[in-house]
Amino acid sequence: MQIGIDSFAAAYDDSSLAVAPSERLRNLVEQIELADQAGLDSFGIGEHHRAEYLDSAPVVILGAAALRTERIRLTSAVTVLSAADPVRLFQEFATLDLLSRGRAEMVVGRGSFIEAYPLFGLPLDAYDALFAEKLDLLLKLREQEQVHWSGKFRPALTGQGVYPRPVQNPLPVWVGVGGTPASFTRAGTLGLPLMVAIIGGELGRFRPLVDRYWEAAARAGHDLTTLKVGVHSPGYVAATSQEAGDKFFPGFARAIASVAKERGWGPLSRASFEAQRSPDGVMLVGDPEEVAEKILRHSEALGGIERITFQMNASSLPHATLMKSIELIGSKVAPAVRKEVGAESPRGRIREGGETLAQL
Repeated sequence: MQIGIDSFAAAYDDSSLAVAPSERLRNLVEQIELADQAGLDSFGIGEHHRAEYLDSAPVVILGAAALRTERIRLTSAVTVLSAADPVRLFQEFATLDLLSRGRAEMVVGRGSFIEAYPLFGLPLDAYDALFAEKLDLLLKLREQEQVHWSGKFRPALTGQGVYPRPVQNPLPVWVGVGGTPASFTRAGTLGLPLMVAIIGGELGRFRPLVDRYWEAAARAGHDLTTLKVGVHSPGYVAATSQEAGDKFFPGFARAIASVAKERGWGPLSRASFEAQRSPDGVMLVGDPEEVAEKILRHSEALGGIERITFQMNASSLPHATLMKSIELIGSKVAPAVRKEVGAESPRGRIREGGETLAQL
């Protein structure tokens, strides 16, 4: 199983906002470099267009990290494809792939915030149609150098060449999803790897959605052994469980409060937080042993996952604290998980009664 880190380059409290933006970005590149040295498998940068975030141009951050790392996968988390030009996006990630010698990936989605739509002059009421059309074009761009394509939201391509071409063929494209059933079905039908953002609630409610993904892929005739499911979740590892909870909660509660009014959420209480990081909760917050055990439970509950990523920086923890957590994930959590499941997760997806999804 692959273990990774995701960051939104976010700052929510007075202490983190007081750090100069230039220093925050340099610190982030240091975190990616350390994750590579610690043997982690991926580092993802999100995309937001709000004052609290510095990740509006994730490929630039990943490009800075490409020349300071050797083997870690460099990915978006997620790219707001609905608000992007697929041609330009492909060129950017192909360039990143060349710089990193074949380590670039995209996780594409519709975005959890809406600022990008008016910012780039796009109709919000076409939220899903924009994504579907642009994903169609993006997949054609990675298959062909000269593309013939037409759509509703972008001028047609009439055979123009799109360059540069990446090292990887094809350039990996994951679909990032929340809890919308149709999104799971779309990813499966297209035969693309799936990254599930699980930031709260009951883990069990995602199993039927993940099953929907595998079933859609089987119906579409895809080779299930080539597909993957990953999970992105709030997480932080400290020497003790108490320390992890005490350090992570204040900043995470503030991050939740920053968007609570927009979405009709209530404040995050400490009791609710503790429930979410309990053995049956979704948060990966604790000491190395309990977090490793929870990752294994997550994988079992969802029928097998092949990548899990920690979203730590939403808590606005200091740079040195994040660096220590990355060290613990690399030296303690990842080896414990890999010892149980191996470097590669089993590919077989078995339904109750012994029927494989490939037989559906």
